[in-house]
Amino acid sequence: MSVSADARKLVLGCLALALSTWVFRRWPQLANATTIALSFLVVVLLIAASARLWVAVAMSFLSMLALNFFFLPPVGTLTIVDPQNWSALFAFLAVSLVASHLSAVARDRAREALTRRDEVARLFDLSRDVLLITDSEAANSSLAAFIARRFDLDYVAICVPEGDSWIMFESGSLGAHGLSPADLSDPIRGAQHTVTVAGRDVRVVPLNLGTKPIGLVATSGRSIEDGTLDALAGLVAIAIERAQFLDQRKNAEFARQREELKSALLASLAHDLRTPLTAIRVAADNLRSSWPNEQERREQSELIVTEVDRLTRLFQNILEMVRIDAGAVAPDARWVAPSEIVDAARSRVEPALRGHAIALEAESDRLVRLDPRVTAAALSQLLENAARYSPDASLIHVDALVTDDGLRVTVRDHGRGIAPGDLPHVFERFYRGADAKADRSGTGMGLAIARGLLAVENGRVSAENCPDGGARFTIVVPADVK
Repeated sequence: MSVSADARKLVLGCLALALSTWVFRRWPQLANATTIALSFLVVVLLIAASARLWVAVAMSFLSMLALNFFFLPPVGTLTIVDPQNWSALFAFLAVSLVASHLSAVARDRAREALTRRDEVARLFDLSRDVLLITDSEAANSSLAAFIARRFDLDYVAICVPEGDSWIMFESGSLGAHGLSPADLSDPIRGAQHTVTVAGRDVRVVPLNLGTKPIGLVATSGRSIEDGTLDALAGLVAIAIERAQFLDQRKNAEFARQREELKSALLASLAHDLRTPLTAIRVAADNLRSSWPNEQERREQSELIVTEVDRLTRLFQNILEMVRIDAGAVAPDARWVAPSEIVDAARSRVEPALRGHAIALEAESDRLVRLDPRVTAAALSQLLENAARYSPDASLIHVDALVTDDGLRVTVRDHGRGIAPGDLPHVFERFYRGADAKADRSGTGMGLAIARGLLAVENGRVSAENCPDGGARFTIVVPADVK
């Protein structure tokens, strides 16, 4: 409460005291000395309930002087003749002072309770902010910003020791240079302390996990009571430990995924390499034998070529995935017709498409500007996937349309479709649904490669089941159109 507000309330109390005095002087038959004293006491209590103690004390003395001057004989002087009036006057002053003090104490406690409620609410809001932090790398910086916002602070720094120096995560400003590690050169203390930086007081509170010191939190701005600062420091320490736990869990999850990917890759490669190599070995042995006739020798030779093509596609997929991981796929955009992209994709997987008819609908009078090599490589993965998981001699529909936003290509097969539980995972690396594992060989790399290649062009691919059976894959590549 400001001094000007207290002054206004003192003036208001004087006016109320003057009005009461005028009423009792104007109509003396309305009250006796006791009634007048009680009326003055009510004025004092009303002022004490809304102003600070010094205002209430001033009103107590003014009321005592008014009571003495205007109502205790001899009236009009500050002299008191009757000793009983002295007792009454001092009793009035004592009661008014005690009542004023009690009122001030009650008001201060109410204000303190409201302040603590506000601080508890701020701590609660901060705890919710901590729970929403999921990025361990930016956790401490975000935490400093949350503290500054929730507690209306001008400056917050979370200081974590590293060797002989500090790593500081700051929010807000503190002079031209801010808080420096030299300001924190003193060892982590066991209690709060204050340092002066650029003429401003900075409260420094140690962060402890149990008995282990893990850092400091420094605040500057509005005043925060010691108990709240200690609670804040405890919450910050828990938040730092949680961030470290999130980082450890993320690393553990990455390690587990890497092991799973290695295991899946080795298992898939072992299976997909063993099958064509066995077929090539058998066909080669047959060619060395004397029993095959000319027709059978041609069939064995074609089998070897087919299996070699299969191995080539497998190693191409591995190389594509390595290039995607290394960020070595750079788009080279040029103007091209959609039909050219489809033709290039078909030629890449021609052996896999044998026995399947392609129903093609592609625009030829509009051009799009994109990387035909990358787009065709992604489309070839979808064509090979459609041929792999649809019945022999079935039709594969390919629609390549130009929209105002770019190129849209759909590949629809007539297989059994994708199990609903597999739909969210079909583009994950090495993922193969239960039906695929049971019916066909494969590494589960094709669709992941298609997604990775399209991402280079800011494109996307999606999958869905058709109502009348089969699956539909859709490619959308943003591009200029003419």
